[in-house]
This record gives sequence, C-alpha cells and structure tokens, in this order.
Amino acid sequence: MDIRELREKAMRLPLSPGVYIMKNKRDEIIYIGKAKALKNRVSQYFGSQNNHPEKVKQMVLNVDHFDYILCGSEFEALVLECSLIKQHKPKYNILLKDDKGYSYIRISSGEWKRISHVMQKADDGAEYLGPYMSAWYSRNAVDCALKVFGLPSCSKVFPRDLKKGRPCLNYYIKQCCAPCGGKVSLKEYSERVEAAVEFLKKGDSDSVKIMTEQMNMAAERLDFELAAKLRDRISAVKRITEKQQVVAASVPEQDVIAMMTEGNDACFAVLRFSGGRLYDKEDFLLKDIGSDSDGAAERAEFIKRYYSMRSGIPPVLALDSAPEDEELIASWLSELKGKRVRLTYPQRGEQQKILEMCRRNAAEKLAQSRGHLGQELTAIDELAGLLGLSAPPVYIESYDISNLMGSENVAGMVVFKNGRPFKSAYRRFSIKGFEGQDDYASMNEVLTRRFEEYMKEKDSGEGFGCLPDLILLDGGKGQVSAVRPVLERFGLDIPLFGMVKDGSHRTRAITDEGREISITSKRQAFTLVSTIQDEVHRFAIGYHRAKRKKKALSTTLTGIEGIGEERAKALLTHFKTIDRISNAELEELLQVKGMTRPAAKAVYRSFHKKSD
Repeated sequence: MDIRELREKAMRLPLSPGVYIMKNKRDEIIYIGKAKALKNRVSQYFGSQNNHPEKVKQMVLNVDHFDYILCGSEFEALVLECSLIKQHKPKYNILLKDDKGYSYIRISSGEWKRISHVMQKADDGAEYLGPYMSAWYSRNAVDCALKVFGLPSCSKVFPRDLKKGRPCLNYYIKQCCAPCGGKVSLKEYSERVEAAVEFLKKGDSDSVKIMTEQMNMAAERLDFELAAKLRDRISAVKRITEKQQVVAASVPEQDVIAMMTEGNDACFAVLRFSGGRLYDKEDFLLKDIGSDSDGAAERAEFIKRYYSMRSGIPPVLALDSAPEDEELIASWLSELKGKRVRLTYPQRGEQQKILEMCRRNAAEKLAQSRGHLGQELTAIDELAGLLGLSAPPVYIESYDISNLMGSENVAGMVVFKNGRPFKSAYRRFSIKGFEGQDDYASMNEVLTRRFEEYMKEKDSGEGFGCLPDLILLDGGKGQVSAVRPVLERFGLDIPLFGMVKDGSHRTRAITDEGREISITSKRQAFTLVSTIQDEVHRFAIGYHRAKRKKKALSTTLTGIEGIGEERAKALLTHFKTIDRISNAELEELLQVKGMTRPAAKAVYRSFHKKSD
C-alpha cells in the first residue's frame, strides 16, 4: 500500500485501546506499539512527516501494511505490547542486548596464585568464587582486593618472570608487592593472596574485623612488624571502600535511570542499589533512535524493554525525567513485582546527587562512543536545563566587541561544538557601518552580516550556512536587546542570551532581556560558559591588537616620501614584518607590486640612513 491507502485504512480503525503491528513487504514485523485509541495513534504515522523523528520517517517508508489487536484497556495493551516485542524483536523498537551472564572471581592454582575476574567457569583446577549476576561488581571487587593487598594486576607469569624486571609504577605507589622485582617472598605473597580471598568472600566489614583481631594478637606477641602491616591493610580497606561506597540511606533499594542524547544517539545508564549501597551499573548505547523534544517516549520504551529482561524490580525508580504514560508504566511495574512501584524525580539532596552521578555515567559512555569527553556533554546538557532549552545546544556561537575609544572597532565570533572549541568556524569582523564607539550598534551590525551570509549559504549547511543552537553575547541586557531585532527580521528562532561578568571580570550569570540566571550552582555549565566568555574575549581583543599593530606599522611606512596606504600595504603583504623591510636590499624592494625605483630608494634610505 502507499501512504495514502495506509492512512485511509488507519482512519477506519476504532477509537479503542489496542496494539498495532507494522509490517514490510516481506510480511516481517518491523514495529509494535500500543495505543489508547488506535485510530488516533496509527493515523498520525501516515499524516504529515515533517514533525516525525528521522527513525519514525524511516519506519513509515518501510511499512507495507499493518495489523492490530483490540484490548480491553490501555494497561492490557501495554502488557501485550511488551510480550510481543520480547517475542518478535522488531527492527524499529528499542531493543536491548541481554548479555547479563554470570561472572566469577578466579583464584589460579599453583604456588604464585593470581586473582582475576572472568565470565566463564573453566575446569582448569583453579578456585572460583561466584557466580555473580553483576560483572561490574565482581570486576570492581577484584580491583579493590588487588590494590588493598598489593597483588599484581599485570600479565606477567610467576615464577617464570620472578626477578626478571624492574617493578612498575604500582610498586612505588604501594599498590603492588612487586614479585617481578624480587621484593617479596613466596610465603609473604601467599599470605597476601589468602587475606585477599578472605576479603572477597566475607566483604570489607568482616575482613576489617578479622584483621583487627590479628593485629591486636600480633601486638600482644610483640610482633610489631606484622601488626604494622595489618594496620596498613585495615587503613587501605577503609580508604578504598570509602571511595567506592555510595550510600542512599533514605531509599535502601532502588534503581536510578538517566538518559543522555547527542544527535540521534542516546545512552541510558542504570545504577542499582540494594541495602543502601550501589551493587550494579549498566550502560546501554542506542544508535539512530531519534528523539522527541524531551525524550519521554524513549524513556518509556527503555523502561519497558529493560524490565522485560531483568528480574528484581525495586520498589522505587528514580528518573531524570518523566516517561510517557508514567502512571501506566508504574502500574505495569507494580504488576510485575507484585507490590507497588513508585516513580520519583529527585530535585534536591542526596537523591539528586545520585541521579547526577547516573547522568554523568551516561554522558561519559555516550561521549566515548562519539570520540569526546563526557564532561563536555554533561556541560551542554546542564546549560540546556538552566536556560530552558528543549535540547542540548550542540552548536554554540558567541560574539564580543573590541575597540579603543572607538578606534579599530572589531568583533570576534567563536564557535563551540559539543562543548569544545571549533576553531575552523571562528570568524573576525571589522565594523564598517559607522565610526566611533557604540557596542550595541556594533553587535547589531555583526549579527546582521552573519545572517545575511546564512541566507546566501544555507543550502551548504556549513560555515555561515549552519545555524547555531544557541547564541551567547559578551554583555548584558543591552547587547541582547540590540540583537533581538536582527533575529526577528530574518525570521530566526534561536535562543539568545548575554554573559554577565562581576566586578573582577569573571562570569557571574546569563541574562536575556528580562531576567538574570545564576549559573554558579551548575559546575559543568558554569565552567563551559566561563570558557566561552574568556575565549571570545581573547579572540576579539587579539584581532583588535593585531589591527592596531598593523596600523602602527603602516603609519611607519606612510611617513616615508612616496609611500602611501597602497604601497605600505603591499610592502607588509610581501615582507610580513617591518624588520624584514628594513633589512631588504634595493632590488628586493623593487620586486614588490606597484613599487617604483624612487619609492624603493626612499624606503631603503629611511632604514639604512645613507644614500644609494
């Protein structure tokens, strides 16, 4: 069917809850969804395509026909939708790879035993602890044990590599006993391994208790050397577990879920808590999923997919934003668990800090997949939240004016892409519309010229042909008011704000024409805005100084008989510096475009103070 026929069929659907099943020409299921009113929901797909995310547009292009199943309620439709998606795994639904297999901690056989994290249990004579449902937990437990008890984490094999090399950095920062350098006996090494295994089996609190008893007994026997070693191990256990432990005392059992997006890609991070402590962390990278304005649909679909393949639903889900159909999803989760499940959206305190940690994890994972840093992604996301933007500003333009009492009036434009400087897009402007000092008029002229270039180049989508997601002006309400009419004249709806400095010329706030927004409470956003403001100021004032210097150099030349503005410019273009002009021979001066012999002689005499 073509899209017109599909829409006609959709308009004949009942206004009843149900599940719709999209299929391609090969009769393969490519998408499954649920609806409160089938007619309304399905017909949306085959109407105007302008408001659909790219993923939906692609799905619609591949739809040949659809089926539907009526349900008694929207809740029944949700349950059926989850069941059918799990069964058929349609191409255009969010699908999560369930690779949550068991993991183990392996203690190798032999005299020089090694402790490691593995995903498979082998019949190799080694001792295995586990299985553990969380590979993240077992991997971190092994890392902690190795550091606390100073055991090697390298790939060297003992006794083969004993005393065959110098100790690595871990030995010098007291995280390895360095058997490779002959720094420890087999007896002491074995004692360390035994203590590490006890630590892994019994946990940090029981391990500390046992080592404390051993330390006291050693002290009573006057074995102060052993007592000191045990004391140091106890301190190491306490220090490293304090770093790794995250406590959510107010909610002992919960999952925390956050979503970060960039372009059409997204990452969901899940932190799982039990007994008030973090025991598992998972990240899910999703490519080409598209997104609605606030990600509500994506959050809803992720929650449905995630808990369709995970057991142990907690009583509380802490989310960074509300999912679509939140009450329906809460009811579905409660049905799966057999007890009430609450959805919460922390805004302050301990829970909000944990949620921010979850968001940073999602940002870091997504950023690594796209080749940049998570803190940059977090910064633009924080900035979007502060300014009330519908999406993180991936492409930011910033402008500053620089002059000296109205002379050499210039402007600088810098661009930050994905939270970092995008220097190939930087631009410089000389103010041409008037003489004198008027920063408001200068800013108006610069933005006018910038968007005139956009109108010429918009088909290219590059350089001036690319529209920013956000404009930041170095200045307050006056600069914003001066530029707002420019955007209106070109019919552009681009968020526009000024960057306000305090008395010490440090970034203090962001402003529009009616309010000031403090940014000091959001560290990543504050750092980004401060960096942008410093960079645009540096770029603008650098251009201003270069023009002043060039003018001063040009004035030096125009003071010579026969050298006007054009010849002075030609000399500087050819030789680049006054020093090179002063050292040039007469024949070299004559090679400059437009230079006559009398003029060249005048330049030569001026610098050499003697006749030709």
